[in-house]
Amino acid sequence: MILYPAIDLKEGRCVRLFKGDMAQATVFNDDPAAQAAEFVAAGCDWLHLVDLDGAFAGKPANAAAVEGILKAATVPVQLGGGVRSMEVLEGWLTKGVRRVILGTAALRDPEFVKRAARAHPGRVAVGIDAREGRVAVEGWAETSDVTALELARRFEDAGVAAIIYTDIERDGAMQGPNVEATAALARAVRIPVIASGGVSSLDDLRALRDSGAPLDGAISGRALYDGRIDVRSAAAVLKGEIA
Repeated sequence: MILYPAIDLKEGRCVRLFKGDMAQATVFNDDPAAQAAEFVAAGCDWLHLVDLDGAFAGKPANAAAVEGILKAATVPVQLGGGVRSMEVLEGWLTKGVRRVILGTAALRDPEFVKRAARAHPGRVAVGIDAREGRVAVEGWAETSDVTALELARRFEDAGVAAIIYTDIERDGAMQGPNVEATAALARAVRIPVIASGGVSSLDDLRALRDSGAPLDGAISGRALYDGRIDVRSAAAVLKGEIA
């Protein structure tokens, strides 16, 4: 499994939200590129970026910060937030983003997601953010009637590279990930699943690793910023290098 340190961007700065609430944002670094370099120096293999303002606006809003990270990072980067068109998606791929995450578009415009996945094999992921099992979109401001599993199954044969599954109620709350729901989703689809939301300790990572489900990796944000876990140890746990 791969550790994906999270860099969530709001107004050009690295923040973490509490349960997806933009009004409850904690700023951890004013320099996203420096934060990216710090994570890379600590030994991460990937970075997970989210343009939070873009997710609400429906178009990129932190482009300068993302481009700064792309220049500073020597590892692959995946990016979500505000990507609603092929033009924007291909623009990011051209600039060096390895994998673009489509969230709101996956619910609103599934044909676009399928078209993008066919056009760019291995470079399009689907972000499924769930509140009490139901998919939330538009920066988590709206909750649909569609379940996470229903949405995931719509892309079963579309060729998407991964599903990033986030339990919103756990995100930024330091209450541990929803291992049961994440593992159940990973067992129910053939698409690789990345766990997100709530990781607060190495034991949380061990629980995901040892769940028996074919998880591809885990995203961690706040716990890395506040020192509860460190990148090197977290990555080693997920890879099975340490118990």
